[in-house]
Amino acid sequence: MNENLKYFHLFILVLCFTTLNAQVIHINTENSSLVYHVSKNKVYQFHYGKKLDLLNGIEKMRPAFNEAYPSFGNGSSDEVAIIAAHADGTMATDLIYQSHEQNTEGNIQNTTIYLKDEKLPFFVDLHFKAYQNEDVIEQWTSISHKEDQEVRLEQFASSAIGFKSESYYLSHFNGSHAREMRMTEEKLTNGIKSIETKRGVRTTEYENPSFILSLNQESAEDSGEVIFGSLAWMGNYRLSFQIDDQERCQLVGGINPFASDYLLKPNTVFETPRMVLTYSSEGKNKASINLHRWARKYNLQDGDQLRPIVLNSWEGAYFSFDAKRLKAMMNGASEMGVEVFVLDDGWFGNKYPRNSSRAGLGDWQVNKEKLPKGIDDLINHSEKLGMKFGLWVEPEMVNPKSELAENHPEWIVQRLNNRKGLLERNQLLLDLSNPEVQDFVFGVVDDVLSLHPRIKYIKWDANRHLQNFGSTYLEKEKQSHLWIDYSRGLESVFKRLFEKYPDVIFQACASGGGRVDFASMKYTHEFWASDDTDPYERIFIQWGTNHFFPPIAMGAHVTKSPNHQTGRETSLKFRSDVAFGGRLGIELSPSDLESEELEFTKNGIKFYKDIRPIIQFGDLYRLQSPYDTDGYAAINYVSQSKEEAVLMVYSHDFHRRYERNFVRMKGLDKSAIYQVNEINKEGNKSHIQFNEQVVSGDILMNRGVKIDLRKPLESAVFKLVKVSD
Repeated sequence: MNENLKYFHLFILVLCFTTLNAQVIHINTENSSLVYHVSKNKVYQFHYGKKLDLLNGIEKMRPAFNEAYPSFGNGSSDEVAIIAAHADGTMATDLIYQSHEQNTEGNIQNTTIYLKDEKLPFFVDLHFKAYQNEDVIEQWTSISHKEDQEVRLEQFASSAIGFKSESYYLSHFNGSHAREMRMTEEKLTNGIKSIETKRGVRTTEYENPSFILSLNQESAEDSGEVIFGSLAWMGNYRLSFQIDDQERCQLVGGINPFASDYLLKPNTVFETPRMVLTYSSEGKNKASINLHRWARKYNLQDGDQLRPIVLNSWEGAYFSFDAKRLKAMMNGASEMGVEVFVLDDGWFGNKYPRNSSRAGLGDWQVNKEKLPKGIDDLINHSEKLGMKFGLWVEPEMVNPKSELAENHPEWIVQRLNNRKGLLERNQLLLDLSNPEVQDFVFGVVDDVLSLHPRIKYIKWDANRHLQNFGSTYLEKEKQSHLWIDYSRGLESVFKRLFEKYPDVIFQACASGGGRVDFASMKYTHEFWASDDTDPYERIFIQWGTNHFFPPIAMGAHVTKSPNHQTGRETSLKFRSDVAFGGRLGIELSPSDLESEELEFTKNGIKFYKDIRPIIQFGDLYRLQSPYDTDGYAAINYVSQSKEEAVLMVYSHDFHRRYERNFVRMKGLDKSAIYQVNEINKEGNKSHIQFNEQVVSGDILMNRGVKIDLRKPLESAVFKLVKVSD
């Protein structure tokens, strides 16, 4: 063979190999693979699940799943990801593979698949970020076109992922105000199961855009294949799970298209929110750890910094306070060891003073009657006591009885044609689709922080839904943009604020757990999981929440007994032990506590500060579910080094004379010896036989220990420290 022919054959071989590789798109993490392949110019999903190391032979296989981004009008009768009415009136979209690109930057593999309609200059780009160490994949979509006129988008999913197994079990999270994140698991059958919200604001309060899909068995903490997914979006969403006639399950998830047709101009981009996915072949707990580690590093403000202990004034004072009362609360908070004092609702409004929920919202001037010396007087007092100062705001909202409503009625979301507005909590919603309103809402917080630069904590609340559908800003043919443009406007305000004030802690609150999502979390430091602070209820709320969202981001407060929401009486110890499970806070007036209670709380805060790094940076393991019928719940946290751990056990039911809880811990070093110490005790009684003694990780995890809890609403907390290997 002559030299030229030899190089020609080598060129053909390289070309064939390159072409073959171009037809396989492998998105992978350390333990999972999402694989697509190109067949006849279409992109199909090949696999999502356990990592595939060798993909030889994929090019010979027929597609087992639908297209990577199924479109309407090309023969599919299943759920589709996109429906578009094109400028020429065509409703069909047929997406053809153009190319893809892939690169790795440190821990992140970036992939983009470029698709184009077969006939029209209409483009869909599929984006993926794969976080190697955390086994998390983000997916989102960019839609654009170069057609002559606007294209009407009628459906626009972030993700369309298929699964194949013998059976499917779906866990989703639902509830209501003061009953958020309750878990429900059901077996999926043929047809479509949808989880959605149409509320526009506070969209996670009743249903959460998170799910667990368990393959071949009901979900278990430590076994079985599970997929966790959560849509990072603050607005309406829909997650649809379809079981077809081939027993395949397809998820199509993203912004809820309900009343949200979107007109897309030529050469502009419509970008969908991120779908966050993780796969585990070792059950739910591993998937939760994946998301917690990923969130702390990539999707939470300052996820590597300890969160301070907060005293919030709301349940201790409500609207009835003056400077003297607040300073007395600060004095008690400081004595307890609190690190941030937060003044909640009621500090603003003069023409219409904010003395109840009926007036003043929108008028962000300091109330001169309550606080004649202003906010700085309170900040000075707080700082003298060694605490930072924080403030509550609700800048998206307005009372009809306010100067803002009088001066700018056009800024309010409203039913047009003089239809009567619907009030919720005596308030209305500002129109954040309007850039002028976005500037106002940004300015509310910007002014507060500029005038008072020593404020280091902002609690951002939102207390109603988007019900009065209509915008005086949007053109009549674009009224259906309101759902989406409101959420985008809010996100842009968040982004501006958090970039300008990186040293301020922001909490996302929306009547409690109305903004527990990865979109809000990306720009905040924490969220308020629920307005229900009853510790019994909180065991269930926090159990559901920690499946997806890390404890460092979850505010959990000790409040009065009887509880203000439920009227249930509980011990101060039980309230404290439950609140230890997240970012600890206090929400009562210290003067309401007896001297013994004050001392107990002071010691409890001291104990929490000691275990805080383990709770906030460690891995959480769910040991015993409160949903089980034995009346116990248990969790433990383990530091990344496995040097320290915390065990929390709760009894929420009555147990008979010889009925006791047997707990097996998880995540410890099997070969290490740990000293076990019960903390936050009442008196000298210990709930474990070998308190202040040493025991091996092997025994703690595989044999287990008996925890002596018998009565309802009892609890015990233990700290473990490795003493040898």
